[in-house]
Amino acid sequence: MMCATTPGETMQATLPSSPAHTDRAAVAAFFAEHGFYHARGVLDRTDVATLEGDFDRVVDQLVSSGEAINARWGNDTTTAIDGGGTEVIHTHQIQKYSAAWARMLFDDRVLDVAQAMLGPDIVMHHTKLFLKPAGRGAAFPPHQDVGYFPTVQNTMLAMNVMLTHADDSNGCLRIWPGSHKLGRIERSMGAHDEFAARFPMEGSIAMECEPGDLLFFSYLTVHASLPNRSDRQRKHVLVQLHSGQDRIESGGHPASNLVLRGWNHHMTRSAADCS
Repeated sequence: MMCATTPGETMQATLPSSPAHTDRAAVAAFFAEHGFYHARGVLDRTDVATLEGDFDRVVDQLVSSGEAINARWGNDTTTAIDGGGTEVIHTHQIQKYSAAWARMLFDDRVLDVAQAMLGPDIVMHHTKLFLKPAGRGAAFPPHQDVGYFPTVQNTMLAMNVMLTHADDSNGCLRIWPGSHKLGRIERSMGAHDEFAARFPMEGSIAMECEPGDLLFFSYLTVHASLPNRSDRQRKHVLVQLHSGQDRIESGGHPASNLVLRGWNHHMTRSAADCS
């Protein structure tokens, strides 16, 4: 396990080998220990082609909308990594654009893997489309996601649906394995110089993925990404999930409360009626 203790300490990390996604007990144990799990080849080429086609169509619609669609964090911590002048094209709730993406959320191949980490009750909080354009894709400094949508039992995790090859050159996800065991860290949301100093990039590991892979990580797991300096786009959709036994404490981002499998044990009439 990687563990950070004092600000400025250089951390070393190696990439643990993820077990096969068909071995659910091994997946659960791996995730509990390392705070992430890489499921390879869950979706096939036909699935990826359909989903990527709709992804591209959503991006075209976003660009033509005239809305603000650049999700880059505009701060000095980000600029220190990517130099500025970069962008990440982004929207929440891709399932509100595309039926193919809505169907993907209920795909048993996907949910069978998620269940190994969340149990039989799986609730979707929201989805996010991310496109890092070739040559100018923005970086994300080290951070946790817990501050955006904290849950009582800390079961919230991100499931990244990979549509293109991802490596360091096009800004793949980097994580600090085992960092979820540090719990909730103050000022870990967004970008802060002192937090970035505590988690230098050389202490992280690059999560290289292929189209059709699913990459899961706890919202307590520290993660980041370098800019896309390559001639290849990086495309993925993040699906934020939590156990149906858990519930949101507070926070922003769209709260879909969509039950993908099993039951939402904390749903109420007022919550269900909330727009």
